[in-house]
Amino acid sequence: MKILIVGSGQVGYFLCERFSREGHEVTLVDHDQDAVERAQDRLNVLGVVGNGASAEILEEAGIKNADIFIAVTNTDEVNILACLLAREYQAKTLIARTRNIEFTTHRAILSKEKLGIDLLINPEDAVARELSTLACNAKAFDVVEFADGDILFQGYRITDDSPLCDLTMTELGDLRGMYRFIVAAITRGDTTIIPRGDDSIQTGDRIYVFALKKELPALNYLLRSDADEQKTSRRAFILGGGRVGLQVAKNLEKENLYTKLIEHDEARCYKLAEQLDKAVVIHAEGLDVQTLLDEGLEDAGVFIAVTDNDQTNILTCLLARQHRVKRTLALVSQPELIALASDLGIDACISPRLAAAGAILKFVRRGDILSMVALEGNNAEVLEIDISHSSGLFDQPLTELHFPRGAIIGMIIRGQHYEIPTGTSVLKKGDRVIVFALPEAVAKVERFFS
Repeated sequence: MKILIVGSGQVGYFLCERFSREGHEVTLVDHDQDAVERAQDRLNVLGVVGNGASAEILEEAGIKNADIFIAVTNTDEVNILACLLAREYQAKTLIARTRNIEFTTHRAILSKEKLGIDLLINPEDAVARELSTLACNAKAFDVVEFADGDILFQGYRITDDSPLCDLTMTELGDLRGMYRFIVAAITRGDTTIIPRGDDSIQTGDRIYVFALKKELPALNYLLRSDADEQKTSRRAFILGGGRVGLQVAKNLEKENLYTKLIEHDEARCYKLAEQLDKAVVIHAEGLDVQTLLDEGLEDAGVFIAVTDNDQTNILTCLLARQHRVKRTLALVSQPELIALASDLGIDACISPRLAAAGAILKFVRRGDILSMVALEGNNAEVLEIDISHSSGLFDQPLTELHFPRGAIIGMIIRGQHYEIPTGTSVLKKGDRVIVFALPEAVAKVERFFS
């Protein structure tokens, strides 16, 4: 496919990297010459310097032959205008990133349907949903739902007191009768592997697990550590009263968590209080530790930092950790800080960049791929795929199918039945599969099921 991307920020660069790796013809447009040259030097993309909302620049970039047009600059109006121009050139698929709520609510005067744009993606909404899910999960640093929430893909950190330390995949397999799950991947340092029988889980690893939601209590019991014997608190602190913080607070209210929202702007505090039913709004600075302690920080089960400043979010999470808060979650935009924050002990870092890019990738890969999610830190993807048209794969044991290296089938969905696959499992017409794939295997997986 020929893909034209306007905007070389974090989302644009990430999409250029993904699409070019998969063999698509990618053209990047941005007014920043240094950013365009950097992308051309590092990626297999064609760069054009100029205004992405200019018809002349878009023609130079090949808009007349573009299959997919994606506008992800930092300005909503530029993204929308660029898409409207691309529509006049008959681009087949139009995607724009917007931050303004006026474009994305169901009551929007200028909705995507009226604008003729196929997808308007607001990363803040996606981030708020993910943070809320993690806040309600006592252990995982990453949670993705499939099959209407019946299947979970979760990431866990392995501490030195974890019962899974030093167990091999073969030994874990012996536990399948009691605990129904499959370890899809292990990330150790900068390396992510698809584990085999002799591979073991070690202290400091991050493991990614497929499991049924109904099995979650048993899985959490298996993954318990000595520190988990303490009673889990239903209290949550949220730092930052912007759109993300407000939405997270609303979500946690619905989950009956006793929530306190901290905001430094007094006028904003009054507005927040009007929009929340049960959450308590506190006028304070995030680094005013004594005020937070007076408000009961040490009794909190989770601390969520969602200000506009990555460093503030990381630092306040570390302070909360120092004061015995069980879980800390941070909004982190800079990719280079995400791994650092995790190494420092923050339980989960959520990236707006990845939230937006993942939604765009999912939309672009419509068809047999029903849903997907990109994982921060290792660039892997989890794909839910309809295999109705893969007749050559039916009724053969998985061991005989020569599935691409660097990928693993984590779950087979057959109607209302879910199966954790083994080597003897077979695929049937109408099945769906959920696949974990490392970056180099994504395109191979797509071709395997095509």
